[in-house]
Amino acid sequence: MSTATTPARTAVAPLTTQDAELLVSAARAAAERAGVTVSITVLDAGGHPLAFRRDDRAVLISGETSTRKAFTALQLDAPTADLVDAVRPGGPFHTLPTALDRPLLFIAGGLPVHRDGRLIGAIGVGGGAPDEDHAFAATALDALL
Repeated sequence: MSTATTPARTAVAPLTTQDAELLVSAARAAAERAGVTVSITVLDAGGHPLAFRRDDRAVLISGETSTRKAFTALQLDAPTADLVDAVRPGGPFHTLPTALDRPLLFIAGGLPVHRDGRLIGAIGVGGGAPDEDHAFAATALDALL
């Protein structure tokens, strides 16, 4: 029997509803400044929704795309913008979008949320052009940090 001990993991505060509301508010403000109507989804580390907002003028599908972008960023712990090429024919994740029960979406606009180096959730923005959605989500993360 080994007497070596494993270093204790420092607890990291989870993503809270207050954090989620701050993320939504910051992404929404960024989109409004750009004149873009969007939907925003924030998920906790388990993939459960903490906050959702769809501008009443946003295209209806933006609600679904924001949620799928957040889920994809969470599951792969990567910005969805960085994964677009991975699902093209010949890419390492080419079949991944259809391999799971819950659909993933490899379009820019989803970002994982980290605290103290640990994954604690994700944000997804849908409704604008992919690069706009990515920028709105990034602005929200900056506001959280």
